[in-house]
Amino acid sequence: MKAENIKIGGIIQKRNLAKIGILAIPDRPGVAGAVFSALGARGINCPFIVHTIDLDNLDSIVLAVSRQQLDEALEVLETVKTTVGARNVVYEEAVGMIAIFGPHFGDRPGISGIMFSALASAEINILAISTSISSLSCLIVASRMDDAIEALKQAFAQP
Repeated sequence: MKAENIKIGGIIQKRNLAKIGILAIPDRPGVAGAVFSALGARGINCPFIVHTIDLDNLDSIVLAVSRQQLDEALEVLETVKTTVGARNVVYEEAVGMIAIFGPHFGDRPGISGIMFSALASAEINILAISTSISSLSCLIVASRMDDAIEALKQAFAQP
């Protein structure tokens, strides 16, 4: 079922990613700066970032890096883990990022529901979600990328 009244600018995909979680970090200023400065100093880009705070006031950061840079990123983050006081660093080797984009997403209710329902209908689990003013992105297991693209093509009107 296509949401004919919801037109998107298109679908973006990024393959060959790995997901990393830096978990249970005491909440304080400078944590994100320490994490991303250390990765950046080693030339590691993070095309996907999510930060949350749990009920115990502990931060978690989920990010994606190129699968080819996973080992190096984990090495960097093991050092940063001590600096920021994180309890654990976890990872998943084979993920992809899929996103939809379009103008005024922030002013149009229901877009995220349509996207995530379409993925659920295809039995695709969402590993992490991130948004911007004009896009909605999520990480999924790499083996389901083609299915996710097809589900989104069916769910939205496109140019």
